[in-house]
Amino acid sequence: MADHLTEKKRIIAIGDVHGCLYSLHSLLEKLELRETDQLVFLGDYIDRGKYSSELVDYLLELRGWYTCFFLMGNHELMLLHYLETNDSSLWLRNGGKATLESYGSKDGQDLPAEHIDFFRSCLYFLQSERFFFVHGGLDPEMSVENNLKHLGKEDFCWTRIHLRSPYLDQERYRWEKTVVCGHTPLSEPVLLDKLIAIDTGCVYDDPSLGKLTAIILPERRIVQTENIDS
Repeated sequence: MADHLTEKKRIIAIGDVHGCLYSLHSLLEKLELRETDQLVFLGDYIDRGKYSSELVDYLLELRGWYTCFFLMGNHELMLLHYLETNDSSLWLRNGGKATLESYGSKDGQDLPAEHIDFFRSCLYFLQSERFFFVHGGLDPEMSVENNLKHLGKEDFCWTRIHLRSPYLDQERYRWEKTVVCGHTPLSEPVLLDKLIAIDTGCVYDDPSLGKLTAIILPERRIVQTENIDS
């Protein structure tokens, strides 16, 4: 992974993929990628969808072709927690069985070392000049600086308070930068001055969801594709 993100080149943030490999292929084709593009994946590469193992293989290839940044999603976090504690209950309740099937694994203890290293290397947040990228979100009552001081690493993967209606309706965000996040499935992307949320539930068989979304920054252009994996 690269170690620096700049708004002097296109930044393309991509929402929760959840093993939807062919939908991701479709989205990247629509994006008409340039050699200088910077891809920011907002986490949740695995679980629920059919192709978690194949998707991670593809992401490992992709980072050899483009500048890629991979954020930690709560689903990667749940898998790592299971591998560290041997407690699989939370992970299996949240789509982990589909991941085991894609790896042809009974218990996940034999996943490829390269894949485990990939999950462990994921970033909890990423910043550019005007944007703050995170899987879950931030506390809207605190500045970005104070969020970084007071939130634990796992909070960046799980937070949803910023999407409650009092904050959305009044755009009550104390952040210095625009937060770009996934994690919470929405029927349409949220595009506010201080908040961009682009998890449109690609993996879900629901008429209001079922799309994979990217946003091109700083121009704020949305690109979407329908789920073609289910």
